[in-house]
Amino acid sequence: MQSEIELNIETRTDYTFKYNKELGRHGWLRLTPAYSVKLVKEIIKRDCDQKSHILDPFAGTSTTGLVSAELGFKASSFDINPFLVWLGNIKCANFSKDQLLSLKQKVNDTLEEVVLEPFLWAPPIYNIERWWHEETLQVLTSLRGILSEKFSEPGGDHCHDLVWIAFSRLIIETSSAAFNHVSMSFKEDLINYEFAHIKLLYKEILNHIISSCQKPLPGDAQVQLKDSRDLSDLGILIDTIITSPPYPNRMSYIRELRPYMYWAKFLNNANEAGVLDWKTIGGTWGTATSNLKTWNPINNDLPSILYETCEKIKNSEDKNSALMSLYVHKYFDDMYEHLKNLKSILKPNAKLNYIVGNSSFYGNFVHTDLILSKILSSLGYKDLSVDVIRRRNTKKGLLEFNIRARYSE
Repeated sequence: MQSEIELNIETRTDYTFKYNKELGRHGWLRLTPAYSVKLVKEIIKRDCDQKSHILDPFAGTSTTGLVSAELGFKASSFDINPFLVWLGNIKCANFSKDQLLSLKQKVNDTLEEVVLEPFLWAPPIYNIERWWHEETLQVLTSLRGILSEKFSEPGGDHCHDLVWIAFSRLIIETSSAAFNHVSMSFKEDLINYEFAHIKLLYKEILNHIISSCQKPLPGDAQVQLKDSRDLSDLGILIDTIITSPPYPNRMSYIRELRPYMYWAKFLNNANEAGVLDWKTIGGTWGTATSNLKTWNPINNDLPSILYETCEKIKNSEDKNSALMSLYVHKYFDDMYEHLKNLKSILKPNAKLNYIVGNSSFYGNFVHTDLILSKILSSLGYKDLSVDVIRRRNTKKGLLEFNIRARYSE
């Protein structure tokens, strides 16, 4: 029966990050965890009126916040990753025409001053030589050096930070990173980009970013550095939740961000990446994996289907089966904490939309939609329903859902 239903479900790339690539600010950086602008717009149209205060407690690339601002709404977002907080606040900022014109002229003048420097700072990325050709890396470090001198380091003025968004796009465009997979992989051959080519490419990227900033945002969206499991003392009340938390699929949510974070100095070493990923729901990078071995659950009353699923994964004949069982258990334990504490900032009858996907470990399905629905019900949320949004790929059974609910005091 399930397979017959799956045959009738489309993959719907218009409901993925691919739909966002040509949509102004939404397409600044390619990050696969982003979800579709189209989907967010549809939910806002259905669930919100003009007085609604929208929240995304897992901001990611700030799709929800930016769409909300574009449509004239007030929105708040949280993320535990400081780079994503920085990126989101720039994406949701308004800039005057004079600011943008002045920035463009200053960057053009700065590019004329760039000269190759042999021994400038380069990010401490492990095996960096597989990312960039040696001569390309020299150009990038030289360009970064003068940008830092003229515009300061990332995290200052939002308008000046546009040069760092453009630089983030540049480092990926000139790298060997390939986007033919759900996450990063690498091309076999490194390309040596000439000095003049890199300067021209940077100018084109920045001009595209500046152009996308010229239309004012009628709404207001802010991103805060916040752990979504701890929502105390925020001083806000929310009408609508539109979010897409990490999925329980053991994809590191820091891996794809690492090159940006190193170059922008939000990361200094691999240990910091592991520490941050451990704090993230669903994180698995570096020490996040080893920490699982000593992890203990906070909640002991999670749905029975979760315990049954974890036991099946644990009994799979794989050397990592016990670890993966703990990983799945921790994911839902963390989500329980989030959904429990979320209630403190919800208005009566607030509407919830959680875009999630299921997963499979050693042939054992983790029915995320069912488990989270049972958690929501146990916490007193009402009017639960699950919409199947799309088939995620060609593998049977991997789907994406919108779990909908209503908060009732």
